[in-house]
Order: sequence, then structure tokens, then C-alpha cells
Amino acid sequence: MQEVKLTVSYDDYEDGIRMETLIRELATKPEVGSLESLIIGDWGQAYENSPDEFMGTLIELASSFPSLKKLFIGDMGFEECEVSWIIQTDLTPLLVAFPELKSFTVKGSSGLSLEPIEHAKLEELIIICGGLPKSVLASITKAKLPELRKLELYLGVDDYGFDGSLQDVLPLLEQGLFPKLVYLGLKDSEIQDEIAKAAAEAPILDQLEILDLSEGTLSDEGAEALLASDKIKKLKHLNLSYHYMTDEMLIRWKRSGVSVDVSEQQQSDEDDWRYPSLTE
Repeated sequence: MQEVKLTVSYDDYEDGIRMETLIRELATKPEVGSLESLIIGDWGQAYENSPDEFMGTLIELASSFPSLKKLFIGDMGFEECEVSWIIQTDLTPLLVAFPELKSFTVKGSSGLSLEPIEHAKLEELIIICGGLPKSVLASITKAKLPELRKLELYLGVDDYGFDGSLQDVLPLLEQGLFPKLVYLGLKDSEIQDEIAKAAAEAPILDQLEILDLSEGTLSDEGAEALLASDKIKKLKHLNLSYHYMTDEMLIRWKRSGVSVDVSEQQQSDEDDWRYPSLTE
């Protein structure tokens, strides 16, 4: 058993089915000992109910999942629940309960908190949301994750939870915070130009292979700083997809010799507003 996704649909929830029950049923299956990836989808009216509804059960039964390496909390589409509506909670106890985890993904940031994490084996941390609170950013910068190789954060907009500024992002651009980090994603931001300019000469580029600044409001302003950087040229790949760069800038990227993704060019609206890819 490689991967299982558990979901409680609207109709299931109305019929009295709960995520706690699905987890208990899964734990009784003889093949669950080999389960490597568990995906928790909609746990039933996630716009009103948090993972507290089932977290205690999952933690209680953690020993039933000895091979679990990947855990995703909140994998649901907008037709089930808009990302900004998903109610989260303090998910730190899950990381404590599963010390063998290598990948942890969270979708939704309303009510989300993480205490400064200490995890000996986690290699991948992904948070997908329309606005990441600065309190969560601060917790991540204080985390002790010696094996972390990939950090992917959707920063979003202030209307949907991002209450920080560039100053809250800057600690993630320091070298050595996570010694084995090779992929850094600071994505989906309404301050993507500011982040790009800060990242262009950031110390962390000396250890990265991939920098991902996609899904945000990047324009020629931020792109100029990236193009001028010798550190950027040393990356294996730069992801700038979904952006607001001009045709002229795209031509310059194609001539730059940098492995770069500049797909999904966007156009500002009539009031010159630019929007990240994922907000509500």
C-alpha cells in the first residue's frame, strides 16, 4: 500500500460519516503497515471544522502507520472548499507523532499555527494557501530541520492571511538556516518584486539548486535584479512561471542562458492591479 487519500464529502458528512472513523477503519487493514503516503482531503465542512476533529485519533493510532513518510493535511479543491476558507489548527503535534516523516504538506492557513519544529528526518515542507501568517513564517525560521531539502511556501495576500512584510521573509534567505536545503519556493506573493530583489544576491543562493518565485506578481522590476545577478546564473533552475513581465523581458530571459520557466504570462487589469495565482 503506497498511498491512501481519505475524504468526507458533503453528503457523507450529512450522513454522519466522520474523518475519525475513516482513520480508524484504515488503521485496521492488514496492509496499512506498508502505507507510505496518507492524504487527508476534506474532513467534512472544513470551512467550519478544523483538523482537531480527527488529529487526536491520528496521533493515537500513529503506531499503526510505521512506514508513513508523507502526510498531506487539507488536499481539497475549490469546489469542496476555497483555500482561504479551510480551517486549520496547530499541526505541530502531528510532526511529533510521526518522527519518520520525510514530507509534510498543508493546505489552508486560517487558524494555522506551527510551534518551532524539531524533526530529525523531514526533507520537504510545503504550505499552500492564499495568505501565510507571519507567525507561521517566524516559526519556520526557528525550526530545527537538519534534513530539509525542499521548502515551498505560498505567501499570498493580506486580504487572505498574509499579515507580514519583506522583513518577515528575509530570514529564509540566509544561508545555513537549513543546511541541506536545495529548493526554496517563496511563491504566490503580492510582494514578489520585493522578494525577487532581495533574493537576487541572497546568501542562500550559494546552496540552492532551484529558486521558485512563481505564481506571484513578479514584473520587470523584480526581473531586472534577478537578471543582473551572477548568483542566479549558477542555479540549476529558476521558476518564474505565472508572472507580469513584458514581452521584452521574456526575450532577455531567453537570451540569458539561465534555465528559467517564464510561462503563464499575465496582464494587469485596467487599473494596473496584479494578482497572485492563488488567493481566495
